[in-house]
Amino acid sequence: MGCTSKKLFALLLNFITIFTLLLLSVSAISSIIHAQTVIIQPKNSSEFIDVAWTYPPDALDPATGFCDPDQVIFNVVYQQLVEPNVSNPLQVVPGIAYNWTTTNYENWTFYLRHGVYFSDGVQVNASTVWFSFYRTIIMGQGPGVDNYINLLFNSTVYSNTGYAIPWGVAAAIQNVTGLPTENNITLAAYTLASILSHFNAANATIQKIMEYPYQAIVVKGPYEVQFNLLHPYRYFLLDIAYWWGAIQDPVFVDEHGGVQPNTPNSYIDEYGMPGTGPYIIKSVGSSFSTVVLVKNPNYWANNVSNLPPELQPAHIPVVIIYYGLPHDTRLEDFDNNLAQLSYVSPPYLGYLYNNYIYKQYVPFNQIFYLANETQGCIAYIGMNTQIYPTNITAFRLAIVHAINYTQLLDLYKFNNTILAREALGPIPSTYPIYYKILNMTHLSLYQYNISLALHYLNEAGYEGHFYVVLPNGTQIGDPNGTQLQTLNIYISVSRPTAILEEELQIVQQDLEKIGIATAIKPVLPSVVDTWTTPQSTPNLVYAVYSADWPDPVFQQLLPLTDVFFGGISGNYAWLNISTLQNMYNTLPFITNQTEQLQLVAKAYEIIYNAAPYIWMPTPTLYYLVQPYVKGFVAQELAYYFYNMLYYQPVTTTTITPTTTTSSTVVPTTSTTTTTSTSSVISTTSTTTPSSSVSPLLIVGIIIVIVIIIAAVILIMRRR
Repeated sequence: MGCTSKKLFALLLNFITIFTLLLLSVSAISSIIHAQTVIIQPKNSSEFIDVAWTYPPDALDPATGFCDPDQVIFNVVYQQLVEPNVSNPLQVVPGIAYNWTTTNYENWTFYLRHGVYFSDGVQVNASTVWFSFYRTIIMGQGPGVDNYINLLFNSTVYSNTGYAIPWGVAAAIQNVTGLPTENNITLAAYTLASILSHFNAANATIQKIMEYPYQAIVVKGPYEVQFNLLHPYRYFLLDIAYWWGAIQDPVFVDEHGGVQPNTPNSYIDEYGMPGTGPYIIKSVGSSFSTVVLVKNPNYWANNVSNLPPELQPAHIPVVIIYYGLPHDTRLEDFDNNLAQLSYVSPPYLGYLYNNYIYKQYVPFNQIFYLANETQGCIAYIGMNTQIYPTNITAFRLAIVHAINYTQLLDLYKFNNTILAREALGPIPSTYPIYYKILNMTHLSLYQYNISLALHYLNEAGYEGHFYVVLPNGTQIGDPNGTQLQTLNIYISVSRPTAILEEELQIVQQDLEKIGIATAIKPVLPSVVDTWTTPQSTPNLVYAVYSADWPDPVFQQLLPLTDVFFGGISGNYAWLNISTLQNMYNTLPFITNQTEQLQLVAKAYEIIYNAAPYIWMPTPTLYYLVQPYVKGFVAQELAYYFYNMLYYQPVTTTTITPTTTTSSTVVPTTSTTTTTSTSSVISTTSTTTPSSSVSPLLIVGIIIVIVIIIAAVILIMRRR
């Protein structure tokens, strides 16, 4: 072997030695894989905690309650002939009625299910339907008056007498009893109330009254009832699908105060009453701070098949609703899995998720639920057109042009998305008709324009004999008048959200720029209930109006601009324009949609020029829902149904590789299981040490290298 060959051979031997040592060193390093399984579930699977509502209900009687937080209770305690389709706001599903017919939108016949019972055992039949609707109307409260006017009772009779009385019932009473009720509506109202307060469907006189054919509701048979409307109305099913169509327990009502015209039932308002729904009211906290619902053990549908989801039996035994909790509590309760359903304003969504106990396991989109907004709400500040100084049109025009609407919308930004919508009311931009109106009228949103605002304000000052002082000391308006006093902006919720407070602060600052000083005044619902006249209603009121059912004319346009709905019913501006009032007598009932659209567009132009409202951003409806809650479906009108909800624990597994150094290359396997003390999380970790390089592989590599060296030596010898 030559010198060169010896050197090459030595070099190869050194390489083999180093490579072998390196492989042995690497093989001593074990890779350990941690597999962690987390089960996310409620702390108590028998309870559902809802903290989403920022203010409480106003009453638990469906004939009186007229506030959005009432809805989720009424959805599952009481039931209607038809129920709102929570998945599609434009549709209904069968309820207590399994079928219905109409040929002209004016006469509707409903066929009732057999075997429907209230939770106290009282059976439902056609006479119960007659009782329920007539009770709701004659009590004269918001639900009956606002939702059945000119459908089941006459607005002229109501205006002239003060009684909302189902049309034709006075004639029915007189025809059967001989009492002179047709020409004495007061007598008719109190006679009807007496019948309802001593209701006995087996009584022959009451039977004949209910069967009288020329009235709003006629009992046609034990399980057949006919509604006869004053006008054809194609949205009637959507109207009666909500709680003012609730079928009520006549026995319980008669045992707890009965029925009086134009008078709520204080006992039922406070405690509720038995319903036909899958839950019953177990307890009510002070001022409705808490309402506890429990599963109805005698629910009539427990063993009924082919029911729509809205009627299915409850899955979760207990529902606890906490109303009006502070922002921090709503946030922390959800973050710590103390509540299953919550709500916080858009600026705080990021903070909530960053502190969410399951953030590392659950992406944000699995807890963020965006509701169906096909139709629904609109937010505004009503400017009372009947009292000084907001009765001056130029003053209202000054205000609407002084607001920086872009800055208001920016408050709702989250992840580069605006979680709010804007619209030129009173019809929300979620209705297709909204854009048709704007195209026909060429109207647009009021623009932020300080110069234009000052122009209108100066004009208003001379008309109203007042002046304002701008921040730079300049006077605007009538120098011989008096300085404008501070105006209060009332909020129709007792505990405004943090984002609403920021919105109103921006409005305050914008109005200060044109010399108008304001103060923010939250008030209780009981105070709002007293705003029944223009004189008792403040100059400026912030509110969010929610349609009772999805009709853009009868449920959006009229409630905000028809003086009949002045005050709490929606028209906080007390707008009263004779052209509109004459139009509104028939507008909702026009079946020719082209004709109706033309009239709505005309109304819009009149309203725009009157500027009765500041149209504020309307928050997008969303909820924070724990990932193990299933069956949750929500929309702006019906909100959601507790009986559709059920729990399904979420199991997630995370794999975390780590490395350790071992003194041996022989692999071993060990498994460690750790169960946390919490009932909410169950964690399992599996540790598997494994060598990175097999010893057999090392031997194989060495053999290959030796063969290569031998081959090289043989080749070199042949040289």
